[in-house]
Amino acid sequence: MAGGRGGVIQIPWYATGFRGEDLEAALTEIAPVAMRYGATEYAVHRMRDDTYKFAQTASFERPMDFERYWYGPEFVAWRAKHSSWYQVPVIYGWADRVTAGSRAEAAAAGAQAASAEPDAA
Repeated sequence: MAGGRGGVIQIPWYATGFRGEDLEAALTEIAPVAMRYGATEYAVHRMRDDTYKFAQTASFERPMDFERYWYGPEFVAWRAKHSSWYQVPVIYGWADRVTAGSRAEAAAAGAQAASAEPDAA
């Protein structure tokens, strides 16, 4: 990764036959562990058009924190336990967040702007 800066790690997973539900449950278990290693957020998405396909993401300020997560004892044990549940190789990649937003952030920004306006009286 250029310059050693953090970003959003994207990990594509593809479940093996009849293991979609199992892989979903397993990813739900391992994804939050990223927070222990310095992730600022994480998510797992399951595709609707191909329910065997998953996308795990997590944001890290330092690439080294992701490496600690990926090669840490929890994820190593997880991969060993569930290795037949997903197709290999698993090739992850880094991305830079260009823009993002949420309804909660927009509401908070609107409330802050409203409280900063002077009274028109």
